[in-house]
Amino acid sequence: MPASQHQNPKTDIEISQTAKMTPIIEIAKSRLGIAAENLDPYGHYKAKVSMDYIKSLKGKPNGKLILVSAISPTPAGEGKTTTTVGLTDALNHIGKRAMLCVREPSLGPSFGMKGGAAGGGYAQVVPMEDINLHFTGDFHAITSANNLLAAMIDNHIYWGNALNIDQRRVVWRRVLDMNDRALRQIVNSLGGVANGFPREDGFDIAVASEVMAIFCLASDLDDLKKRISNIIVGYTRDRKPVRAGDINAHGAMTALLKDALAPNLVQTLEGTPAFIHGGPFANIAHGCNSVLATSTALKLADYVVTEAGFGADLGGEKFLNIKCRKAGLEPSCVVLVATIRALKMHGGVKK
Repeated sequence: MPASQHQNPKTDIEISQTAKMTPIIEIAKSRLGIAAENLDPYGHYKAKVSMDYIKSLKGKPNGKLILVSAISPTPAGEGKTTTTVGLTDALNHIGKRAMLCVREPSLGPSFGMKGGAAGGGYAQVVPMEDINLHFTGDFHAITSANNLLAAMIDNHIYWGNALNIDQRRVVWRRVLDMNDRALRQIVNSLGGVANGFPREDGFDIAVASEVMAIFCLASDLDDLKKRISNIIVGYTRDRKPVRAGDINAHGAMTALLKDALAPNLVQTLEGTPAFIHGGPFANIAHGCNSVLATSTALKLADYVVTEAGFGADLGGEKFLNIKCRKAGLEPSCVVLVATIRALKMHGGVKK
């Protein structure tokens, strides 16, 4: 074919936007055996699986768990999600009952140089734009819970500080799901007596919040509440820790996270079911999707393919040493993604 007749390959977003998706209620029923009454739909192509249904699966045997990790990556990423999606589609193609579990993308990287995290090419989860943006609102709930605790700390100090919190030793920071270096270090409570006592503070990105890590390790709502109550928010002048439970923030925070805790069900371009739920970074947390999503998937499919963030020395090790130990999981296989680009970069080849 002459060069003039060659068609430019479609971009990821063009492939995603032209995809013919199956209603998620049909995917749940035909691929996983989940009835419509056990779903909370978010439109036609996204749904949360009810917590009551998840509890009913407790006695079922587990399928096999496959971890996708990578060698030390480059800033652009090496394709763990793409490999995860492609492998799961391939398993279904050869007649295996398989599904995948991956993390929800953060808006920071999505609007940065890395871009989205829904796979690439024809190995994507869809609806891609929804997944990369607000999705089902889980990250907003986590952001709100984190910042509610921050507000309650300052409010406690303002109204007498009965716990004797040392304002210099408040370690709980606010969060925003965006890259914004101007907010990394700030001074809060400026503007006079009515606004409290000024102190140094700062914002992290939402996926770096301890609430996100706890959210992804919790086994149910009660476990989530218990873990939140144990968060250390600061110290007294005697260096004694003050916890979220001490200022009675854990109940209200859990209420904000109640709906978010249910796993999100979507599909790949080939109609393979996928859980996308939670998204802690692997450099400051354990870098894996939620325990609830993975453990539920293992009850629904014979093969569950999941990934862990960054390289094997970060997310991979934390998946094995933290998530698997805490949740009682045992992977049957590990797939390691390696690229020539990463080998060149870490071998010292100039950009």
